Amino acid sequence: MRQRVVRVALTAALVAVVLLAVPLALAIRSSLYADQRDTLERAALSGAVRVSPDYTTGDPVELPAPPAGGRLGLYDTRLRLRAGSGPRTGDAPVRRALGATVARGHSGGDLTVTVPVSHAEQVIGVVRASSPTAAVRDRVLAVWAVLAGACALALTVAVLVARRQARVLAAPLEELSRHSRAVTAGDLSARATPSSVAEIDQVARTHNEMLHSLTELLRHERDFTENASHQLRTPLTGLQLTLEAGLAQDDDTLLRPALEEALATTRRLHGTVEEVLRLSRSPGLPGTRAPSVPVARLLRETEDHWHGLFARDGRRLLCTPGEMSGDTTGDTPDDARVPGAPVAEILGILLDNARVHGRGTVRLTVRDLGDALAFDVADEGAIGTPRPFERGHTGDGEGEGIGLALARDLTVTLGGRLSLTGHRPTTFTLLVPVRQGGAGGGAGDGDGGRGGGDGG
Repeated sequence: MRQRVVRVALTAALVAVVLLAVPLALAIRSSLYADQRDTLERAALSGAVRVSPDYTTGDPVELPAPPAGGRLGLYDTRLRLRAGSGPRTGDAPVRRALGATVARGHSGGDLTVTVPVSHAEQVIGVVRASSPTAAVRDRVLAVWAVLAGACALALTVAVLVARRQARVLAAPLEELSRHSRAVTAGDLSARATPSSVAEIDQVARTHNEMLHSLTELLRHERDFTENASHQLRTPLTGLQLTLEAGLAQDDDTLLRPALEEALATTRRLHGTVEEVLRLSRSPGLPGTRAPSVPVARLLRETEDHWHGLFARDGRRLLCTPGEMSGDTTGDTPDDARVPGAPVAEILGILLDNARVHGRGTVRLTVRDLGDALAFDVADEGAIGTPRPFERGHTGDGEGEGIGLALARDLTVTLGGRLSLTGHRPTTFTLLVPVRQGGAGGGAGDGDGGRGGGDGG
């Protein structure tokens, strides 16, 4: 690109110089020749004034000094040189001047000007002034040389300015090309930097916006894959164990409970897939509607599903409304409704996080805050990481650190808030807007927590 810019600038400068220099050179040539003829004419007129009519009778004639490098002579009507210098016999310009006109022309390599000398309305002689054409030509060539030098200097300056401008224009594009190659190599964090060229800056901004959109799209796709695999792993394992246990039964009457449990697990898997898909379609956007269910029903279903899992680990799960750590806020209203599937998914993640990373008894408590419900999930463990909601961070080095990050994203889509409200014992609080009689409330966004659990 740099060479192209220099070529374009040099071509434009060359065209401008030619269009200016050629007419100027011709004008200079014409002016120098015209000046020399004017000089010769003034010398000839000065000589004609000094010629007396008596020169024809032999009186001497005193002509003025000829022009520098030239000659000045007086010719009679017979074309004979009578005074001064010049050809001994008058030439064609002298003959034309005998017709009572001032004649300009060339003769024998000289510029000539002839002026008639008149007396009593008759031409009695001719004064001829001349100078070598070569002298004028040398002056023309000298001025042309100066003009050519000025043109060469102008072209040199144009090339230098074009090279500098080429660097200014090419450097941002080369930098943008390097960033594009870095992105091609896999560095999605590369961004084009601003330059001093507004048009290139616009291209760089568009490039960065496009790259940001592609990065977000890839991140959403990656998060969807991680969320789906994370949330489906444990239920699929449970489904497999249930089916294997059912196949191991010899009594067909014992097969029905295993099939019912497998069907319930399948429904939960379907709900999990729906929630993950809903999150991937509207990442980080609050207000996404989901079917609402009464809080009492949600607590009952959650306890039914998780009680057995905690019991197999030798631990207890307590689901209680209204009171926590001696702080009584009132029983949860019977008509309080919350988005069923997403809240159940979030509570499942928090409970699984407490089961895997926590210790002792786990308490799920619901508190009524008026326009929102607070779900507190507490265990007897301690916080293990300062960044529990960041993917890849877990409290004990186990797992992938995805669960709590997914729970946070699901909470944002509900317009709620998920935060760490206790360190010893570890307590997570989920604030969810409630719907009572068709009305709903909202809560803000939050942070905190232990490492991302791997279940749910």
